[in-house]
Amino acid sequence: MTNRLQPIFAVAVGLALGLVVTALAGENPLHVLAVLARGAFGTRYGLGLTLAYATPLVFTGLSVAVAFRAGLFNVGAEGQLTMGALAAAAVGAVWPGWGAPGAWLAAGTAAVAAGMAWGAVPGVLRAWRGSHEVINTIMLNFIAAGLANYVTMYVLRNPASQNPETRPVGPGYMLAPWAWFAGAPVGWGLPLAIGVAVAVGWWLERSVTGLELRALGENEPAARAAGINAGRVRVLAFALAGGLAGLVAVPEVLGNTGRFRPAFSAQYGFLGIAVALLGRNRPGGILAAALLFGALQKGATDLDMETDHVTRELALVFQALIILAVAAEGAWEMVFRRRARPC
Repeated sequence: MTNRLQPIFAVAVGLALGLVVTALAGENPLHVLAVLARGAFGTRYGLGLTLAYATPLVFTGLSVAVAFRAGLFNVGAEGQLTMGALAAAAVGAVWPGWGAPGAWLAAGTAAVAAGMAWGAVPGVLRAWRGSHEVINTIMLNFIAAGLANYVTMYVLRNPASQNPETRPVGPGYMLAPWAWFAGAPVGWGLPLAIGVAVAVGWWLERSVTGLELRALGENEPAARAAGINAGRVRVLAFALAGGLAGLVAVPEVLGNTGRFRPAFSAQYGFLGIAVALLGRNRPGGILAAALLFGALQKGATDLDMETDHVTRELALVFQALIILAVAAEGAWEMVFRRRARPC
């Protein structure tokens, strides 16, 4: 089975196993599948929510993929997007009088810069101290959450709200949602995500630095022999990964809430790992994988009302089974190799 067909096969296996679970729970699998499809794509509002959930996953999937292509494992996208969202909200709260488009540029730049700075830390530690990036990025996730909570509660707290949140950004920072989606919070963050995916794909395949990054990830001894500075490339990869995760602030803060709220992320950073794996670390595949996860999340919300024995948590079951099917890539190859072997 070719590499391009493996993700499709994994999705089919994961969905099939999920439908088996629904049958064991006492529900008609075809009815559950119809509810999922209708909820995710049946109305303009439903489609809008699907796209709104998928948009942050594109950014975090790209973040994980860039690190993967350099031979690094970025488990810190959750902390990086937290710092990016906090920075964007802080700019909008401290200077609320700025108008568009300058306000958008300032907040977006702050989000990318904060994400890059937070992402560069494990890159520097890996490059010059040999510290493993998985441990560092996990710890930095907790540090980012604690720092964001402190700033939210004691520096930028909104006095008009009982909820833990920062002061709202000025009206010039907000990106209005598109009316066609009937009120769903989807707007300019979506084309930004698509544009960034295209740009990342071009950069990885066509630029000199992208070639260096891929060379390091595929064969470090050969890359070093060719004169590539491995430490510099690792720092660059992690900084870019952090900046991409920080762009989650655009659809979430500027396009939706207009402020920073702790724990606002629906595990976007960790789901980005699954999105990158399913998308084979390719921007096109990441776009498709993010759409699939967004559809599962939105479609599952209707299960509470239209089924008797399963709930919206079924989306987590589907996601987990798809991830397991992707992770079992070696097993699938072994099975298909045996089937293709002549008797």
